[in-house]
Amino acid sequence: MPVGHIDLRVADLAAAEAFYDTLLPRLGYTERYHSDTWKVWAASKDQYFAVTQSEAHTPNENRIAFVVGSREEVDGVAALVGVDAKEMPYGPGYYAVFFDDPSGNPLEVYIRP
Repeated sequence: MPVGHIDLRVADLAAAEAFYDTLLPRLGYTERYHSDTWKVWAASKDQYFAVTQSEAHTPNENRIAFVVGSREEVDGVAALVGVDAKEMPYGPGYYAVFFDDPSGNPLEVYIRP
């Protein structure tokens, strides 16, 4: 069953908005429902990714991973964030890019054919 939504805390809302405004549309989150305190990108009425600022935010070991449909999509995100994608030992064909958002939250974009 797909994840319905993610509510992520960030240290700097303006920096996060700029970062996710570039990243999330590439991953299918093309609708925006922003307010002063929440920035929300939706892929559908039931699937969205939202960020809000938390002065006490510190990144941790949790990782948010987005699945895509091709290696080319992984490579496109890798180029966008300036990190190399790589083969991973998690299963045949698992190809991913790992990076952090401006607040240090770990993210991944991958394909597993």
